[in-house]
Amino acid sequence: MDDSTQTTLTRRDMLQMVAALLGGAALTGGERVFAISFDDGALAVAAEQGTSLFAAADVAMLDEIAETILPETSTPGAKAAKTGAFMALMVTEAYDARQQQVFRAGLGQVDEACRKAHGVTFMPATPAQRLSVVEALDREQKAAMDARTPTRTTRAPAAPAASDEPAHYFRMMKELALLGYFTSEIGYTKAMRYRESPGRFDPCAPHAPGDKIWASHA
Repeated sequence: MDDSTQTTLTRRDMLQMVAALLGGAALTGGERVFAISFDDGALAVAAEQGTSLFAAADVAMLDEIAETILPETSTPGAKAAKTGAFMALMVTEAYDARQQQVFRAGLGQVDEACRKAHGVTFMPATPAQRLSVVEALDREQKAAMDARTPTRTTRAPAAPAASDEPAHYFRMMKELALLGYFTSEIGYTKAMRYRESPGRFDPCAPHAPGDKIWASHA
């Protein structure tokens, strides 16, 4: 297995995982993400040279944002899994023009949020400063996305939310960081437990607190 996006089945499984982690919302980009795969070569080129939408410096910043969300602990973090390159390629290849615009503008907004909070942009900020910014932006995106969800009452049904409005930029970043990491070789084999040839299906296998989840079959 290489450090790339996996098969259609795997990507769908990971989409369900990301949706659960984000409160059940669908992944930005929808079904288009199922048809896209990036190998190690494409990720390396994106990391070194950028993409048609992102400079190499932008990819490096995405790596650091992803690493702040999924830092190295007892297992490698998002940067080791080339998650920034994955994010840049996914936005370039799978997102529509409006989503791309919001996402790219979001990089500047991350810098501005960090500057307001700590007097520096995101890249020279300390890990603690980065974490405080990411946590604040995560609260902001959740409030923004929750505000789009109509409140249903028993008296009258609420009007459906607009489906063509792009998600909050940090929502997109968080989604792609999770998807990129957990569909990488590192995410599969280090952050989760993986067996290439699984045994019998056991829906009630013991799972102690702190145990890693099982990765789906690639």
